[in-house]
Amino acid sequence: MPSMTTSKVSRWDQHGREHVVRVRKAGIQKALTCDTCGWRKSAQFLPWLKAEEHLAEAHQATVDPQQS
Repeated sequence: MPSMTTSKVSRWDQHGREHVVRVRKAGIQKALTCDTCGWRKSAQFLPWLKAEEHLAEAHQATVDPQQS
């Protein structure tokens, strides 16, 4: 069984609330889970981009804490 690693994509909305999508990686397959709404998606390619798109579309969370 391949080892599993986890990372996250965080963005803030216009009200200052943090929204997080966790990316779990096992081999080449990645599983995305939103902490805010429970949204789930599997992705083989570009999981972090898919996470950013979900945060922007579903939660209007576009402020990147890395850019502040």
